[in-house]
Amino acid sequence: MKKSDLLWILVLLGLTSIIVIPYTRIIFEDATASYPYLMGFIKTSILASMGERLVHRLKTGSYFGESGIFLKFLIWGFLGMVFVITFKVYASGVYAAEQANLLPLINNDSFVASLLTAFLISTLMNLFFAPSFMLFHRITDQYIELSHGNIKKMIHIPMSDVIGQIDFVKFFNFVILKTIPFFWIPAHTITFLLPENYRVLMAAYLSVILGILLSISKLKVNKA
Repeated sequence: MKKSDLLWILVLLGLTSIIVIPYTRIIFEDATASYPYLMGFIKTSILASMGERLVHRLKTGSYFGESGIFLKFLIWGFLGMVFVITFKVYASGVYAAEQANLLPLINNDSFVASLLTAFLISTLMNLFFAPSFMLFHRITDQYIELSHGNIKKMIHIPMSDVIGQIDFVKFFNFVILKTIPFFWIPAHTITFLLPENYRVLMAAYLSVILGILLSISKLKVNKA
């Protein structure tokens, strides 16, 4: 294990300790309730970027060495802000639909009732929101790659060039048809069982976990 690996682990443990230690957890919860968009930006930009850095480490042996890292950090932060409102909209929408008998409802306070509601929120969100979010992220990544992180160059890159670089067959066959039903829907079902203040944070952690799983699977395929 390199020193950089130990540093990555220590940073992740340090961030996690914020919600483990009672005193800092209260501060975290208050800040999330008072400044949801700012906290959504901070949580997602940091954790998702750490996930990306780890994926790069597993692929290349180094955490850095590519351009556009700061731009990717900003994009993740923006997406974190989008998650804040999106999670609220889908959760509130499912609750309202259940009460209007438009969706299945177990009318008690049992765990099974909460699990059903969480599953419905996760399923609808991942079927309707996730594909557009994933495509947006794929396009921004391609812009950064083609421009080498240079914003001035990025402005002059035609959208057709960016779209032409995306493997849509792989995007739909793997990202949409496999990761959504087999990872994101089950994982976000757990997310929506959590208190509202922790849902965006959980989503950020999930991006780290998925990145690790995908990188490990690719490494095994390459070795085979």
